[in-house]
Amino acid sequence: MKILFVASELYPLIKTGGLADVAGSLPKALTELGKDVRVLLPGYQSVKEQLPDARPVAELTILGRPVRLLADTVPGTKTPVWLLDAPVWFDRPGNPYLTPEGEPWPDNDVRFGALCWAGVALACGRAGIDWQPDVVHCNDWQTGLIPALLSLGPQRPASVFTIHNLAYQGVFPAESVEKLQLPKVLWHPEGLEFHHQLSFIKGGIVYADRVNTVSPTYAREIQTPRFGCGLEGVLRARAERLSGILNGIDTDKWNPATDPLIAANYDSDHLDAKQANKQALQAHFGLSQETIVPLIAFIGRLVSQKGVDLILKALPGLLQHPLQFVFLGSGDSDYEHSLLYWSRRQPDQVAVHIGYDEALSHRIEAGADLFLMPSRFEPCGLNQMYSQRYGTLPIVHRTGGLADTVTDAIPSRLEEATGLSFDHPETGALEEAVKRGWLLYGQPELWRRLQHNAMARDFSWRRSAEAYCRLYLQAMSDRDPT
Repeated sequence: MKILFVASELYPLIKTGGLADVAGSLPKALTELGKDVRVLLPGYQSVKEQLPDARPVAELTILGRPVRLLADTVPGTKTPVWLLDAPVWFDRPGNPYLTPEGEPWPDNDVRFGALCWAGVALACGRAGIDWQPDVVHCNDWQTGLIPALLSLGPQRPASVFTIHNLAYQGVFPAESVEKLQLPKVLWHPEGLEFHHQLSFIKGGIVYADRVNTVSPTYAREIQTPRFGCGLEGVLRARAERLSGILNGIDTDKWNPATDPLIAANYDSDHLDAKQANKQALQAHFGLSQETIVPLIAFIGRLVSQKGVDLILKALPGLLQHPLQFVFLGSGDSDYEHSLLYWSRRQPDQVAVHIGYDEALSHRIEAGADLFLMPSRFEPCGLNQMYSQRYGTLPIVHRTGGLADTVTDAIPSRLEEATGLSFDHPETGALEEAVKRGWLLYGQPELWRRLQHNAMARDFSWRRSAEAYCRLYLQAMSDRDPT
């Protein structure tokens, strides 16, 4: 099976969120299953700097401009990657989507429309390269026009469209249709038109042979008004072709037995060594060296989606108990200032690092006892999986991928429980879940059993890649032969 994987970011070359982790890991796992996978990625300035040996393999004209395809391999893998080398659109420093002022680039429609046209050229064998895929796997709104454009071709590969976060949709003024040279036959309310605007993501949802998202629960949630972001009706109409596949994690990189970034390595049979990581983390942040006090961590964007406001509302009450908190992240300045306030007011209990630090995130996962993830919605989530792998029990709002990956430690399910969860994104529910975790932590034998359960979970990419292979076969079978 030959697979063209198209994405707007890919770790370790360029990353703003979970899409990059998927794009960096899934093609590698598919290759290890014997599939012929090639990746198409925009040739951002920083990416080309990291791949100085990328060589030109094709020249195309897209939207009236000459562009090139540069070939190399994804660092640390054998997966081939093509870069769309179009300096006018992609030679810009910093965030791939936003200006230095934090606003979307005004020509994002053209930039990612060009990526889509390049994907179609490769998919249909019109790029001058002796390789044509059986399946094109498109990811998020930046690639959503590819299934729409492919639908017009008589001889075409199958298409799969993955929604990583429905909240980001790629909606542009109607004038973009002409600017992107899109066939008028696609411009109607059942097609690319969305309230008289052009919707990239709707193109993927409506026209792909198979649509999926990154957890089974999120696949159901997005068909409801609460989570559907205005597209719930479109998604319900495609319910028979819509499914969910959980993301995996890099189990080599996130492995407490071999992780070079943590203070002491350990596994489920040697959990005593985890205590050394806790002490090192407390020392790093200047927290009091308490062994019997649960250390609770949060890593992520400081935004409402992640439930940071719930945590802040709960903190005054929770800090009346023997608990410690470590926060790593950045985002809304009000949230940043509020967390820093608590770190100054209660320095023995609250520590905050504003920003992101990959090495520190590993040390936090290894050193914490509990991990807070009260997201209002979470298509999949990764940190709850990292946490379980490190024997750090997650406390999650039961939504999306969090519902699919964490088994709540209620009395009837202790034999299989791997964390704690609550049903409603409310302060009281979060406080109650934290207190349950505190009580469980005070029962060492039971706590150790829960850690064993969590560390035994299989979150490998191989499991996910096998599910994607089945999805690709379904898409090939569903493809309209005409």
